[in-house]
Amino acid sequence: MVIALDGKWIWDSWYAKDGDTYHGFFLQASTSLIDPDLRHLNVTQGHATSKDLVNWTHLGTMFGPQKNGPAWDDSTTWTGSVVQGADGLWHLFYTGTALSEKSLYQRVGHATSTDLHSWERVGDGLALDITGPNADTYEKDHMVGHWHDRAMRDPWVMKDPDTDGWLMYFTARAPGIAEPNAGGAIGFASSPDLYTWTLRPPVFTGGMGQLEVPQVFKAGTQWYCLFCTAGPQWSQHYRRTNPQSPVTGNHYLIADHPRGPWRLAPGPLFDGAEPCQRYAARIVETPDGLVILGFADGGKDKFGGYVTDPEPVVIGPDGLLHVQPPAKVAE
Repeated sequence: MVIALDGKWIWDSWYAKDGDTYHGFFLQASTSLIDPDLRHLNVTQGHATSKDLVNWTHLGTMFGPQKNGPAWDDSTTWTGSVVQGADGLWHLFYTGTALSEKSLYQRVGHATSTDLHSWERVGDGLALDITGPNADTYEKDHMVGHWHDRAMRDPWVMKDPDTDGWLMYFTARAPGIAEPNAGGAIGFASSPDLYTWTLRPPVFTGGMGQLEVPQVFKAGTQWYCLFCTAGPQWSQHYRRTNPQSPVTGNHYLIADHPRGPWRLAPGPLFDGAEPCQRYAARIVETPDGLVILGFADGGKDKFGGYVTDPEPVVIGPDGLLHVQPPAKVAE
């Protein structure tokens, strides 16, 4: 195992590189909770550093829910991403929920740091909500009995390749779709400066009930949007068109441009199994090529709670991604 801590479960992670040092950020909760399902509402964010994505130095907790009175993010601070602005300041975008809403409404928060460990919220921290002219292109209210939350989480922020601005992708849902498992969406927003964000319509809808932890990157001539999803959340159409039985894990979208149009990669799930072996994966660029990291899942009864060893990812002649399992050592 790569990122692991005694007495804590670790799950979703994201990464930033400063010089020759990788910074790993991750969700963590105490194993004293006994039930791993309880980790989601008892969460903080941890921080570790590495030179090789294998050996990590843990630096402790670096971020958590608001503690001073009622706030939009006083219940949980979940998965996000970290980028560096042109002035060298680091920016954390994260998912927040409120105790007053029973953690059912998710929004995107913003904090900054000069050292990647001590973070301060920008204002009250709120960066983006499902409001404004494009709000109706999302499932903006919790559809009780239709889905388990109001989804707006897992923000992935990156430079806009066409301008001096920034792009954000996030887990969302589209409105007015009768089948719950057909309403998953990749939400979208843009900003000129990392501080002021404009909500845009989703860049992709369908396939699954939720497309979690999106990560958009370019490799070769194509753009990829990595995401994770669960087998029980495959739509009826995806079940008919995918050649395998429903599994849980990681898959991706393909596009010629980060604004789309995006399409689901054909064939079996890129990195899936039942029970799930690796979830909430990230692909990280290294001097030796692309690698994939994600947390060991295994299901509730055998929940791993640590980040697994990185494995190489290659792009085939058809532009599709493939995980290269470690070579077997001859006996």
